[in-house]
Amino acid sequence: MRLYSSVLLLSLLAATTFAQTKKAATPVASASHQALPRPKLVVGIVVDQMRYDYLYRYYNKYTTGGFRRMMDGGFNARNNHYHYAATYTGPGHAAIYTGSAPALNGIVGNDFYERNIGRLMYCAEDTTVNTVGNTGTAGKMSPRNLLVTTIGDQLKLATDGRAKVVGIALKDRGAILPAGHAANGAYWFDSKDGNFISSTFYQNELPKWVQDFNARKLPEQFISQKWEPTLAMNQYTESTPDDEPYETVLAGETKSIFPHTFAIQAGGSKYEPLRTSPYGDQITKEFALAAIKGEQLGQHDVTDMLCLSFSSPDYIGHAFGTHAIETEDNYIRLDRQLADIFAQLDATVGKGQWLAFLSADHGVVDAPGFLQQYRIPSGVKSYGEVGDVVKAALEKAYGPGQWMLSYFNQQVYLNHALLTEKKIAIQDVYEYLKSTLLKQRGIVNVINLHNLGAEALPLLQENLFRNVFHPNRSGDFYVMQPPGWLEGRTKGTTHGTTYTYDTHVPFLIYGWGVKPGQTFRRTHIHDIAPTVTALLSILEPSGCIGNPVEEAIK
Repeated sequence: MRLYSSVLLLSLLAATTFAQTKKAATPVASASHQALPRPKLVVGIVVDQMRYDYLYRYYNKYTTGGFRRMMDGGFNARNNHYHYAATYTGPGHAAIYTGSAPALNGIVGNDFYERNIGRLMYCAEDTTVNTVGNTGTAGKMSPRNLLVTTIGDQLKLATDGRAKVVGIALKDRGAILPAGHAANGAYWFDSKDGNFISSTFYQNELPKWVQDFNARKLPEQFISQKWEPTLAMNQYTESTPDDEPYETVLAGETKSIFPHTFAIQAGGSKYEPLRTSPYGDQITKEFALAAIKGEQLGQHDVTDMLCLSFSSPDYIGHAFGTHAIETEDNYIRLDRQLADIFAQLDATVGKGQWLAFLSADHGVVDAPGFLQQYRIPSGVKSYGEVGDVVKAALEKAYGPGQWMLSYFNQQVYLNHALLTEKKIAIQDVYEYLKSTLLKQRGIVNVINLHNLGAEALPLLQENLFRNVFHPNRSGDFYVMQPPGWLEGRTKGTTHGTTYTYDTHVPFLIYGWGVKPGQTFRRTHIHDIAPTVTALLSILEPSGCIGNPVEEAIK
């Protein structure tokens, strides 16, 4: 009887334990079949030439639906900088979406001397493909010069190609480099016919929604209009008076003042003037809305991505400078374009179901004429000034010959084959050229990119040069100008240096999975891609050297 009782007790205990184990295991098994939470759509936004302070200089003029929606409701990395010495459009777009640096991703400039082919190369050029959308040559472009993957590429790999990735900009490089290699399509503006075009790298025919958009002929509507100020002129309190002497006079005009009209340029590029106006951003916005609808972005069972770049702020900034009424007016208008996009995302994708981030491909220096009004040192050098001095100096020292292959991006490209033939060491050339160039106006240093450890530089700047050096695409020596100096522009302004006005740009991130707040610790452009991929729970791009901004993630 005792034996029977013991066996019965053990059986009951075993049954109870099994039932409890099964009951405890059931939720775990059920949870394993639940989909990992992810946003339906990621929208990357690059504002070409948007310096960090524009967020705050025009803050009171912004609506609550555009920039301020991201600033007030998202995360703001307020001390965000570029991490290399090539603050140009191509490298900036590449770095934002790869989390890499020119030393790894290969995009060391908008153009660069490619030693393997012996000529200057454009960052997005591809002679093996053809234009899709018209019979011109503006579509002979692709991301083949980009040597690493992008966020969109990683999203494609993570979903076995099911995610849709689309790139859009007026500039080809602003659409192509962000979208990456595996994108469904990249589309850019052709000034000759006012159409958005693509290349056979992506497809052999434009999708119907693109054809339908082009058929609307929006550029034709805008080219006949004037660019009138949005506000009364006395309300542009963040800008200098209209018609400063250092502002560029647009084609067909006699003064740099409102209202601006659009003169049709010679050579068939009828719609080129629209780039230097807010209508360029408006066309871009309208095309982005057409893409969201046409590709049904955010309507799939995996995350989609839209890579959007607004190019007109760069054209306007170059022409008029950082404190012009034209610049302020364009940002007021761009803010409204962003608000329209965000409202459409709320309606089609759903509030809280999309993730957006915003940055810039580079900053910009104040126009020398503006700085000189405040007695701040500045100046202008011609494009040929440095190159001519280098050529003459090398021929004087070593005799006739093509000692310099190119001077580009403030870099001297030496003829290595000739130096080897004549048994001349690069270090000897460097020491000679440095002593020569430092006698010239507007030059404060000459950096040997082959021997950065020997340079007497702050560590921060040393790393900027280290991150830009690619052996086959970079020069040998970098010619540093003083802060506030430009090369090649007598009107307007430009960018491309290691100084903070060129490196300090926004990084805003908003929406799904984002923890609202801000940080003043130094973050870098290479931190954007790993932050986004961390939110998506996918692998970061192949050349990524940054880290997620943890404070921004819930």
